[in-house]
Amino acid sequence: MPFHSRANFDSTMKIVLAYSGGLDTSVILSWIKEKYNAEIIAYCANVGQEEELKGLEAKAKRTGASKCYIADLQEEFARDFIFPMIQAGAVYESQYFLGTSIARPLIAKGMIEVARKEKADALAHGATGKGNDQVRFELTAAALAPDLEVIAPWRDSSFRNEFPGRAEMIAYCEEKKIPVQASAKKPYSSDRNLLHISFEAGILEDPWMDAFAPKNKDMFKLSVDPEDAPSKPEYVTLDFQRGNCVAVNGKALNPLGVMRALNKLGGRHGVGRVDMVENRYVGMKSRGVYETPGGAILHFAHRQMETLTMDREVMHLRDSLIPRYGELVYYGYWFAPERLALQALVTESQKHVTGTVRVKLYKGNIMVAGRKSPVSLYNPAIATMEADPTKAYNQDDATGFIRLNGLRLKVAAKVHPKRN
Repeated sequence: MPFHSRANFDSTMKIVLAYSGGLDTSVILSWIKEKYNAEIIAYCANVGQEEELKGLEAKAKRTGASKCYIADLQEEFARDFIFPMIQAGAVYESQYFLGTSIARPLIAKGMIEVARKEKADALAHGATGKGNDQVRFELTAAALAPDLEVIAPWRDSSFRNEFPGRAEMIAYCEEKKIPVQASAKKPYSSDRNLLHISFEAGILEDPWMDAFAPKNKDMFKLSVDPEDAPSKPEYVTLDFQRGNCVAVNGKALNPLGVMRALNKLGGRHGVGRVDMVENRYVGMKSRGVYETPGGAILHFAHRQMETLTMDREVMHLRDSLIPRYGELVYYGYWFAPERLALQALVTESQKHVTGTVRVKLYKGNIMVAGRKSPVSLYNPAIATMEADPTKAYNQDDATGFIRLNGLRLKVAAKVHPKRN
């Protein structure tokens, strides 16, 4: 979406800003209010970041906002975003559980709902022009509210020239009497929600630096160092119905409850840590470190449930789409028609994924310790290496099966003989 100059707007313009109360968004709130002579409505989504939200409304208003919405989206996040993604087995580049990626379309959706309620003219965010989040916010806006403009100050050269660093931002806040607590910049940036916490930039920009070294233990928030985890393994059962976890250790829970329970269990045993160099959508490589304790358990257990209950060809078809689904989430196409179409296939694939999985957690590891289902497709009488009491499988039939499947290989070998 285009970035418009102030001349495009009149003094009655309303802008909904994604607001956290930190230094960046506090500066942005004041800056866009001045630049566009606009009414600013601050919006903060609680997606499980566990940050202090108390006093945020008063702070936003002291900074210049006319209103501040604080929306608790945790239940919706777990139910309508995390769980459908888990059903799809989604993972980006075989490692990343998409914790930040999946939260952004929900936050943008919430902003749009407020914009409609307030009859706002535009949305604004503080995502950098080098990252993925700007794309995720704005593709959601394109899909759900194509009439709304999107303002991205970090893509405005005048903003970057005015604020080349934190020192200039702090000085601006002092001048404008903006209530922010200026502190030394952390040696990395982090983002937390119900599914994970991510760390990037700063000292992590060196891919040779060992993020899991003992000296960096204080960086991690959701999980203990696997070396410090209990020396005794812990067994956990997860009950599934139609591909969704509905109980942990026999206790019925809603999706939000499942995530909270698994985060606690996984964090205690140091599971779900990932250090990777990933390919950002904007073209560059980036090093990210992630903690996803509950999500890692859920992803693993869900797969184990599928192995017992899902048809082979359905599984292989769905699995072939995992990289594509993961890209769609990572790139910001959650509300795009192709993701919705894939989700319909995923939902159909999950209708028999029902049963119980038992996992063992031990010093950073998740191991399967059992699976059972009332609709299991595993038949030990057929799979046994002993005599098949059901006579459902005649081993003699394999001769013709192999002969037919090898026919094309024999024909090709005669036409194109391989030379040793």
